[in-house]
Amino acid sequence: MDAIQQIVRVEFRYGVHFTRGLFEPGNMVLRDVIASAGAAPRRVLFVVEEAVCTNESHLSQQIETYCRAHAAAIEMVTAPMVVPGGEAVKNSSRYVDLIREMVNTHRICRHSFVIAIGGGALLDMAGFAAATSHRGLRLIRVPTTVLAQNDSGVGVKNSLNLFGKKNFIGTFTPPFAVINDIDFLKSLPDREWRSGVAEAVKVALIKDAKFFEYIESVASALANRDMDVMQRVIYRCAELHLQHIAGSDPFETGSSRPLDFGHWAAHKLEQLTEYRLRHGEAVAVGIALDTTYSHLCGKLSKAEWLRIMNLLMELGLPVYVPELETGDDFESGSLLSGLAEFREHLGGELTIMLLERIGCGVEVHEMDRGIIRRSIATLRRLECALPADCAV
Repeated sequence: MDAIQQIVRVEFRYGVHFTRGLFEPGNMVLRDVIASAGAAPRRVLFVVEEAVCTNESHLSQQIETYCRAHAAAIEMVTAPMVVPGGEAVKNSSRYVDLIREMVNTHRICRHSFVIAIGGGALLDMAGFAAATSHRGLRLIRVPTTVLAQNDSGVGVKNSLNLFGKKNFIGTFTPPFAVINDIDFLKSLPDREWRSGVAEAVKVALIKDAKFFEYIESVASALANRDMDVMQRVIYRCAELHLQHIAGSDPFETGSSRPLDFGHWAAHKLEQLTEYRLRHGEAVAVGIALDTTYSHLCGKLSKAEWLRIMNLLMELGLPVYVPELETGDDFESGSLLSGLAEFREHLGGELTIMLLERIGCGVEVHEMDRGIIRRSIATLRRLECALPADCAV
């Protein structure tokens, strides 16, 4: 008998909202998002990153007050669940299991909501817990860092780390909604503020030369924490990220991942530094490495290479760390092993994004170890404050 051919077409639709003062009772964004699900009130479990509660000391009380003010739409099942953030929260299933236990205890069903409030790692972990409870709960993400608001928090991935590898376990599960509250960024440490801009530089380099020019023009304002400028950068970066997801391969069934420009090295550097290096900082170093490689292999002009390096440094982002020179070959403790891990994570042929010019990426399927080492040596010289136009 002939095989039965089945075609499944599923459309995902979710909004990325921008606001200030999300939990002020007069702010209707969250209430309206939940009410859009239909009959109310909807049961809601809040999962909040501990550092956010520390920075926003009245946040739990504000959430409870907000839910009481909008009780016709929101049934808060218990006080907000506070858990650690940072990459460590993804290194075991402990907090996923705790969220699942709360989902069971408080009868959170597939028509209820988990609302995750925190940085990218917290959102990854809570998103994985939601996606794998009852085969998928409705998740609302409230990103609280620059990097999460402009990149990781607006996409469709959820994950945990395993075997020393970043995002080894995970799902592709779009959120019900994302709500970016710019006010959460006010209390970010300078390091977190700066590191998130790396993802904006990344997407500008591979997709939008005008956006790169804009970031160049406002680099000083960004470094000095101009909130209005940061909001515009976050909006455009999120917009480009979402356009890519909608128009390409959202669930990564192929071997290409253009939005991970600079990430093969970044993910490995996070591991090699035991996550002392923030993700955005590691991305900045990865961008610097692959940009320098693009120049040294003849794809990118020296003038554009210099523009990119100068921008990263003006933004206060690192372009070199000693761990770039860890190991000599492809053993697990070396930077170069990140190439194999990157290919394994996607499957198929190794596919790395390089630059032909600002705003235009080009994919390659092999990397020359000699040029990688020359690129690292060049970045070391830059880090040692040699003139920006040093010969390469």
